[in-house]
Amino acid sequence: MLLDLNRYSFPVFNKEIKKLSLLALPMLLAQVAQVGIGFVDTVMAGGAGKDDLAAVALGSSAFATVYITFLGVMTALNPMIAHLFGAGKTAEVGETGRQGIWFGIMLGVIGMLLLWAAVPLFQHFLSLSDKVERMMGHYLLFVGLAMPAAMVHRALHAYASSLNRPRAIMVVSFLAFLLNIPLNYMFVYGKFGMPALGGAGCGLATALVFWFNAAVLWLYVAKQPYFRSFGLTARFSRPNAGAFGRIWKLGAPIGLSFFLEASLFSFIVFLIAPLGEDYIAAQQVVISLTGVIYMIPQSVGAAGTVRVGYSLGRGEYARARYISGVSLVLGLVLAVLTAVLLVLLRYPLAGMYTDDAAVLGIAAAVLLFAAVFQLADSTQCVASYALRGYKMTKVPMLIHALAFWGFGLLPGYALAYGLDMGIYGFWTALVLSLSVAAVLLVWYLEWCSRREAARKRML
Repeated sequence: MLLDLNRYSFPVFNKEIKKLSLLALPMLLAQVAQVGIGFVDTVMAGGAGKDDLAAVALGSSAFATVYITFLGVMTALNPMIAHLFGAGKTAEVGETGRQGIWFGIMLGVIGMLLLWAAVPLFQHFLSLSDKVERMMGHYLLFVGLAMPAAMVHRALHAYASSLNRPRAIMVVSFLAFLLNIPLNYMFVYGKFGMPALGGAGCGLATALVFWFNAAVLWLYVAKQPYFRSFGLTARFSRPNAGAFGRIWKLGAPIGLSFFLEASLFSFIVFLIAPLGEDYIAAQQVVISLTGVIYMIPQSVGAAGTVRVGYSLGRGEYARARYISGVSLVLGLVLAVLTAVLLVLLRYPLAGMYTDDAAVLGIAAAVLLFAAVFQLADSTQCVASYALRGYKMTKVPMLIHALAFWGFGLLPGYALAYGLDMGIYGFWTALVLSLSVAAVLLVWYLEWCSRREAARKRML
């Protein structure tokens, strides 16, 4: 059977579902809180006006592309720490965490400079109103300041979650989400003596929130007695080129996979710009909603990475293969539920973002496409995370490249403008591309996990 899902009895299956859920739920709530920051940005910007919403849509797409790509690179820390934890190498866990923080600082500074360098390029090549282009530039200048803190937070996130302590991440993320609401209110609308920055104020609020996130999570890890045996804060370590190389070797393909998926959605925003600002705004509404929903399979997948990596560290290869299959089942069940909810509640959900009738109608129609691809999206996401638990990252990257660009962006452009399907052409291609990715990634996970289990039996 696929991934040996019939290996154990139902009580064992149920026990593994509970372990995955206990690990995934706090990470899900933490990620929902983080994505909720983008939700608040979109709602606040939409309240300021259609131009503000369009500016934030374009700016946040650029930020999300860089942030998600670099977050993917940092995700390499999860299987690295989980393997060491499973093998009982506590001192190496602490050192890997320290080097991960240094690596995150370096990556964050690079990301900040990339966003700042993109401002004049976007303003030169986009043909939008001066107000939208100017506000988008200010947004990117502000939000770029968030990148170093975001990457440090991601290093601490990987450290805590891989050591089975994800609840603190959830608490800190919700505090950051709550903080983001008054900060947006202050800077977007000019309250409490602050200047009214419009949509650009969302970028400033986001930067402050990410720095809060990183600082509070650092304090928790430093003060929590559970983490003392691993020695993350016990001593100072200088940046180590060898450690950076190991993180990069494992993380670069993951980052590219994340980029291929994020850029697929982000580039669509720019490609539909000729259709008008109503379509840009509607696309932003749908991306914001589906971004929240995507946290569900992503959290299940992240829990699967930790559980698979921990089992492999203990030499339990058959168990790791089984956990991979259980993760896929859990993701599929949750995907069915989210698809049904998207279909039934598409108008109320889109209505949370805007009351503009044209934008609302387009967004509600596009949400039907988003509902269709839930099963495929969940499957490809959880499968790719399980493969990261095996430290298999290069082939999944190639699969994502083939699926997202070969079956997604390029055919989407042809359908949108060649067959005059507009925005719906892009979303038709998205459904196809995610389905291709799901089939290929599950096949590769089945092959890799079977091969690794066979190797273990031969030793």
